[in-house]
Amino acid sequence: MSRLLALAGALLLAGQVLAEPRIELRIGDQKGNMRAQLEAADGLRDLPYDIKWAEFPAAAPLAEALNAGAVDAGIIGDAPLLFALASGAQVKAIAVDKSDAYGTAVLVDPGSALHAAADLKGKRIATGRGSIGHYVALKALASAGLSEKDVEFRFLGPVDARMALANGSVDAWATWEPYTALAETTGQGRVLVNGRGLSSGNSFLAATDKALADPARRAALQDYLARLAKAQVWANQNLDSYSKTLAQIIGFPQDAARLQFERRQLRWQVVDAGTIAEQQETADFYQAHGLIAQRLDVAPTFAGGFVLPASVAVTQAH
Repeated sequence: MSRLLALAGALLLAGQVLAEPRIELRIGDQKGNMRAQLEAADGLRDLPYDIKWAEFPAAAPLAEALNAGAVDAGIIGDAPLLFALASGAQVKAIAVDKSDAYGTAVLVDPGSALHAAADLKGKRIATGRGSIGHYVALKALASAGLSEKDVEFRFLGPVDARMALANGSVDAWATWEPYTALAETTGQGRVLVNGRGLSSGNSFLAATDKALADPARRAALQDYLARLAKAQVWANQNLDSYSKTLAQIIGFPQDAARLQFERRQLRWQVVDAGTIAEQQETADFYQAHGLIAQRLDVAPTFAGGFVLPASVAVTQAH
């Protein structure tokens, strides 16, 4: 009888587990980057939750989706995250993806007479308002003793900005990867000013406060981050396989997909004091240029408690 009772209890418990609804994480991606890494590295095997992907051409609409609660988490650059926070979005960064900032750049036509940041004076620059392209353009101008008053900004999305540069309606385009690599490999753009020394190169995995407040969803986000970090290490070690998958997902030529990833040398890290200080510097720069109305304290906009697999840290250290 005791064995029958134990079996009945086990069956009841199993039924309760099976009856619990499976969590669905809604993930916002930019040009398929996270998804491509996970799929190429077979990092989505045996998921204990479901993922609903939403792809965005740039960070601004992704930030809007986070703000509206249409996605639970997404990949977003440092500048767009600041704009989202300044607008009151209930979002926090849970990890940082460090990179070489070369590809966050100001591009010109290959035959352009412009050859330095100082040559941008009086010119028309296309970029997304509040994007990392906008930020690097402002920093490039400042490096040459210029300001936004010395140029004419045309705020356009990546597709329209690319067309504007091609047809000559703007003189320069401030953008980011993979658009920089695509312009270079197709002969449609030349890097006038690269982002090294101008941009932090930081991107963040950001999640909504609502998702973070749900223990089950927070646990799913921790699992997703761990899988993502492992997949990125795999992608760096298997560039051909990864770039082929990425090219298929984003509809870019494989050489452009490979170039943008290889030179970025991406590496996930937990948020530390140095990262917060870099984000504060970016916020203060925007506030000084009137793009953020008042000083923004960025420290409360990071969520602690998330960790990376030890294997990832060891690989990155070497």
